[in-house]
Amino acid sequence: MAGIKSLVKDTAVYGLSSIVGRFLNWCLFPLYVNIFPTQEYGVVSYLYSFTAVVLVILNYGMETGLFRFANKEKNPEEVYTTSLISVGFTSLLFIVLLTLFLQPVSVAMLLPGDTLFIWLLGVTVAIDAFTNLPFAYLRFKKKAWRFAGIKFLNVGVNIGLNLFFLLACPALMEVCPALVGWFYEPLGGNAFGIGWIFVANIISTLMVLLCLLPQILGRRYVFSGGLLGKMLKYSWPLLILGVAGILSQNMGQLLIPYIFDGHEAEARSMVGIYSANMKIAIVMVMFTQAFRYAYEPFIFSQAKEDGEGKKQAYCDAMKYFIIFGLLIFLGVMYYLPVLKHFIAPGYWSGLAVVPVMMLAELCFGIFFNLSLWYKLTDRTQWGMYFSLLCFVLMLVLNLWFVPAIGIPCGYMGSAYAALISYFVVMVVSYFVGRHYYPLPYQLKRIALYTVTAVALYMVGDWITAVSPTWVAYSIKSILLVAYCGLVAAFEEIPLVSPLLRRFFRR
Repeated sequence: MAGIKSLVKDTAVYGLSSIVGRFLNWCLFPLYVNIFPTQEYGVVSYLYSFTAVVLVILNYGMETGLFRFANKEKNPEEVYTTSLISVGFTSLLFIVLLTLFLQPVSVAMLLPGDTLFIWLLGVTVAIDAFTNLPFAYLRFKKKAWRFAGIKFLNVGVNIGLNLFFLLACPALMEVCPALVGWFYEPLGGNAFGIGWIFVANIISTLMVLLCLLPQILGRRYVFSGGLLGKMLKYSWPLLILGVAGILSQNMGQLLIPYIFDGHEAEARSMVGIYSANMKIAIVMVMFTQAFRYAYEPFIFSQAKEDGEGKKQAYCDAMKYFIIFGLLIFLGVMYYLPVLKHFIAPGYWSGLAVVPVMMLAELCFGIFFNLSLWYKLTDRTQWGMYFSLLCFVLMLVLNLWFVPAIGIPCGYMGSAYAALISYFVVMVVSYFVGRHYYPLPYQLKRIALYTVTAVALYMVGDWITAVSPTWVAYSIKSILLVAYCGLVAAFEEIPLVSPLLRRFFRR
């Protein structure tokens, strides 16, 4: 139980930086959609989808490899410096190659006129890939607060620069052009448009690099080719897993422009609408991300413990992940009529994406939770198999559903493809894991919570349709409390659980 408490604490700290940080960044979205046309925001989403894939490639599974071998080898410092040198070299090589082949790369991405945007994001993602290792080292050392502090600084600088470039600079150019014109005008001023988003991003990323210098400098660097070979052998399936996984997560944004080639404006608008509504579902993504930050160090540290208690800890982690994931799903869906106002009305046509993507992300989170069996047994090739399966499913279903639905709602095909794909790999991973590393998951309890949440969602949807607004929100709030009460009645929550058990016995 102590391990679970530690996991919850670390998840809360990492979640603070991840959830609050992403929320603050998310608050920039209304600014973007009010300044830039839908098609331009579609370009931003499209480019960030590519950079997400590149980031995974440039990390090539070394984060997880660092945790595995730092806990396994006698000298964790050697593991860290070896991985840092390796990722640093490949990140620098990427910047050089991108600079040399920038024009053909931009043509292949269907953005031949946006080479500067691509270069700025390319350099940013290379620096991000390198700094991921110092961040991982902070997690290994359980310095969650320093991790969170630097993440917050990154968010704060990024937001401040966005507001400065997109709002303050145009205003200052009207009243005092000499103050900002020396750098603003050479880049094109207002005409540079979405480019200022990428400039803000690269500056904030460089600030993070400076903050992580204590984890980079002032240490005795040791590079072990033999150790790197073992780490790469362990991590290369995770690279395939990661690339296939991130391609799956961004499949819709990446494919829509190619599927509707010749309808450039419509395709970019669909990407923009799809991405905008996924911003509402991002609450589930942030919860999963916060859990992932804490979970990898947790499972490897628990693996060193003796006895069967560690298996119970893994099962409890799964159960509580699902409990909170379902609570987040219900909360977002119950208050979606309010939450939708965070995006511009022009994007509301895509609100049907939200419940589908939230369930898809929940399935993905469960799949990640299940991944402990192949990481602990050093069968990481299974992670590669599952991700390739997910990738193939996602690709086939996108190519089938998106053009079948067509313009203007083709993005719904991507949402359904994500849900089906994640659900399939989740189920397959569970059954394969039962063979190699069986765990006594409380399936009946998990099924009870899941069925209850689905029933409450359907009831809430019906209440919204037939009741006045204030009545609907009141009843749905009561239903949320009822779900929490059911969980408390079955789980060991001090004071609350005994009282509820007495109530239900009556």
